[in-house]
Amino acid sequence: MSKRLEDFIRNNRAQFDDMEPDSALWDQIANSLPLHKPNKTFSAGFVLRVAATIVLIMGVGFTAYIKLIESNVDLASINPEYAQQQAQYISLVKNKRNELKAITKADPQLYGELDKEFLRMDSVYKHLKKELPASPDREKVLRAMIQNLQIQTNILNQQLIMVEQYNKMKSGQKNEIKNI
Repeated sequence: MSKRLEDFIRNNRAQFDDMEPDSALWDQIANSLPLHKPNKTFSAGFVLRVAATIVLIMGVGFTAYIKLIESNVDLASINPEYAQQQAQYISLVKNKRNELKAITKADPQLYGELDKEFLRMDSVYKHLKKELPASPDREKVLRAMIQNLQIQTNILNQQLIMVEQYNKMKSGQKNEIKNI
């Protein structure tokens, strides 16, 4: 049957081609179809702004994550004995600094000179503290932190002795001047 239909169409092709549908029919068909909206395109500036925003948000998130990790290192989980020693030395250093500050209150320039050395050692301690979370050998870094605190304590003790001797010498000179 299909062979007969094909033959019929081939033999009568000219009769089929001379008829065209009415233009109103094409308009009706076009109106019944859903409207085709043009694809939205984004400008390069818009894409770059979105990419920069994403990079900025990721950078801030990563920085916050690193800070969170650094602040949440539990020293007792690394070595409880070292954690206790560290806490004791931190307290001792704080007390010695306050004592030194009180003794050198009359001479701020002297305190400034003594404080420079302490700040240098404290920056080393802070660097070690930042290294601790990422270090593969946390116990070694913790020992180095404790050693730094011990050195700070020793230097503060020496500074206190020097300041006391300096103050005694100063007061002795004043007494000699008064006696003359």
